[in-house]
Amino acid sequence: MIRIENLTKDYGDLTAVENLNLTIKQGDIFGFIGPNGAGKTTTMRILVTLLEPTRGTAFIDGLDVTRHGKKVRRLVGYMPDFMGVYDDLKVFEYLEFFAAAFGIERQKRKSIVDGVLELTDLTSKQSVTVDSLSRGMQQRLGLARVLIHDPKVLILDEPASGLDPRARIEIRELLRELRRMGKTIMISSHILSELEEICDHVGIIEHGQMVFSGRLDEIRPHLGIQSKVRVKVAENRDTAVELLSALPSISKVEIVADYISVTFADGKECNGLIARTLVNADLDVVFLQPEQLKLDDAFLQLTKGIVH
Repeated sequence: MIRIENLTKDYGDLTAVENLNLTIKQGDIFGFIGPNGAGKTTTMRILVTLLEPTRGTAFIDGLDVTRHGKKVRRLVGYMPDFMGVYDDLKVFEYLEFFAAAFGIERQKRKSIVDGVLELTDLTSKQSVTVDSLSRGMQQRLGLARVLIHDPKVLILDEPASGLDPRARIEIRELLRELRRMGKTIMISSHILSELEEICDHVGIIEHGQMVFSGRLDEIRPHLGIQSKVRVKVAENRDTAVELLSALPSISKVEIVADYISVTFADGKECNGLIARTLVNADLDVVFLQPEQLKLDDAFLQLTKGIVH
């Protein structure tokens, strides 16, 4: 749905984005991560036709964003990191204005506005002035606005910025619902734990260059970090450690707090073998779970803190 090929954007002597390549499949939520000044917003603005690239190409649903800007804008809903509001304009008036701007026929506007208000849980706020809404409600309204013309692709720049925990959870659930509706979502955020929970794939950009792009579970092998699992048994923990240490596919077994940390020798997980070994020895397994590499930790290892 989104394809970027050798994308470069120069501002005089400054290169904001350099030879960027990226593919996002239809229906995915893609997390776009990077420090301030890394090139995230520049890339997004090129995708939504607000900027022209210096070199390279970008496509939305097969359409070149430079040559087919008008058609691309019909396919994309863009939410910038800060949404300007209009004094004394009510929520439903705000949405009807954008419905008119998108050329939606007058007789269809009310039902469309009612639909996006219901989807974003803003129906009870439709007669409230936009500038009186809380930050969280304004972010929901921003999402309602970009959904007015039913775009296939949503490009969201820091949609959870400045929100309290409840509002962040509500935005996250709304994004999941939009994915269920078949939307392709590209989202940038500095709240990496949020992206871990909702994204299918992530891309980490620094100094205008992509340093990693792929599934979350691909980060560990990309960094050359061996896979691990946590194991807890009800009793006889020392026996469990001895049994697991004897397995050739395991390189390291150590006790950490109230569980056993198991590191695989060849990077390939063998959870079934661990479970069978312990159960066959009449040990009760309380839990066996993979140790996930936190996105925060991966980000620190993949980036060097370089900014423009």
